[in-house]
Order: sequence, then structure tokens, then C-alpha cells
Amino acid sequence: MSLRQFEYALAVAAEGSVTAAAEVLHVAQPSVSQQIRGLERELGVELFARTPTGLVPTAVGRAFLREAEAAVSAARRARATARAGAEELVGELVVAVQMGFGTRQLPVALDALRRRYPRLEVTVFEEPSSAELDRLCRRGVLDLTLMAACEQSPADAHHLGDEEFAVVLGAGHRQLVAERVELRELKGEPWVRFDRDSALDGVLLNVLRENGLTPATAARVSQTATAVRWAAHGLGVTLVPASAVPDGHEHLVRPVFPVVSQPVIAVLRRGAGPAETALLELLRQQNWPSGSASFSSVS
Repeated sequence: MSLRQFEYALAVAAEGSVTAAAEVLHVAQPSVSQQIRGLERELGVELFARTPTGLVPTAVGRAFLREAEAAVSAARRARATARAGAEELVGELVVAVQMGFGTRQLPVALDALRRRYPRLEVTVFEEPSSAELDRLCRRGVLDLTLMAACEQSPADAHHLGDEEFAVVLGAGHRQLVAERVELRELKGEPWVRFDRDSALDGVLLNVLRENGLTPATAARVSQTATAVRWAAHGLGVTLVPASAVPDGHEHLVRPVFPVVSQPVIAVLRRGAGPAETALLELLRQQNWPSGSASFSSVS
């Protein structure tokens, strides 16, 4: 048996299917299936019952998974302690970032981390849904999560700063003459929105409703850079975190009134090791401006 098999079994139990577990683990589905079958053959027991609604741990499987979770946690702590003592970090650090947040700060911090620990492998992925990030955080799948604060944010989250949102207008738009755009002046405008389960679309929808606007949807996209580019071409206006605006589009960006901003937090996994702690400190050192100062780098 291997720790990888333990990790795969824990993921299958949490997700209820091999397909979903593979997505969370960022591996191919056949790899997960093979590891689970091999583990069951080696143990001589059935860990999961195959039901119409998915895979459910058997009684033996539940007992095994409790021990597997303890073993995986102990192994991670042992590795982190040994690496810290040797002043050389190796292995993998899994970082998740809520789409649109920390776009300028995270790459700088990761570059500094890699230069400090060149043997450390860092895996980063964007997740649009804050609910999914919260779920993954609580499961301990992620080493560090960068996200906007929400009602379910952990009590031990680390506040890094505030991310102010900006409106992106098409070239020649009448509101480009304003230093700050009043949201109510955008009445009747079509909007480039985000996927329905995206936290960014939730922000946009709430902002429009609070200002008495009905969103006329011109298009829905999955990435902030796409939203900015489509807005720049005149398909509609959009609202994104100021730091997420790609280079070359700064002249089309305006802060809004009333001001729209969200606190940005970092969440470390329970029992965080030296790599996570080092990345958190590097993120703290980045420029996380509040208020209209957010636009000094994009205007």
C-alpha cells in the first residue's frame, strides 16, 4: 500500500465518484480507478459499494478510511518537518485562487518562493466558485487558498488587503470622460457576465441590484481576461477586480461609485508546513492597496 492510494481512496469517499475524485486530484480517471482496484485486491476487501448514486464506503471501508486519513496527515507533517530541518523544501504545494483575485500579487510571491526553494513544485489552479473553495479548504485538500472573504470564511483566515472592482468600457464609450463612473449612469447597458456559479457573477449581480439596475446579459464568460477583452471590443461593459485587468487595457478601466470592494484572505490548511507559511509571508509583503489606490497600477 502507498500514501497515494490512501489519498485517492479519501478523495473517492469525499466526492462519491471516481470521476469527481480525479478532477479534484488533477489526475486521469483511469489512474484513480486502477489505484482503488489495486488497493482492494491487496487488502482482500471491498472498500466501496457501487450504488446507482455513486460509490459509498462499506463498513470496512469507513474503518480503513479513518486510519488512512490519519496516515496521510502524519506523513505530510513528517515530510514538512524533515524538509524544514534540512533547510530544503521539496515536494508539492497545492494553491487555489478564487478567479480574479490576487492576479498581480500571487505570481510575484510564487516567483520569490520558487527562487528560495527551487526544488519545490507548486501547483496552482483557479476556481470560480467560493462555495467550492470553502469545501476544499475544509477537506484539507488545499495547502493555501487565496479568496475573497465571505460569510463562511474560516475564523483563522489571514486578511491581506482589499480588492477594489472596476468597470471596463469599450473604446469611445461616453463614460470614459469620467474619472469615476456612477453605476446608475450605466442603466440600459449590456453586460459581459461570468458563469452562473462564479463568485464574480454574484458580485456583479448584487451590485447591479443595489443600484437599481437590471442586468441585460450580452454574454457569459469563464475568465476575467476574456470579459475585459470582450468589453473593450464593445460587446458590453463588465465589472472585474482592478488587479485582474490585463496589460494594454488600462485606459478603458474606471473605478465606480458607489465603491465596490472585497477583502482578500489567505487560508492555510490545518497543520500548515513551512512552505505554506513562507508563501503566506511573501503574500503579506505584496502591495494590497485599499480604496482608489488600487488603480495606481492600472490607470
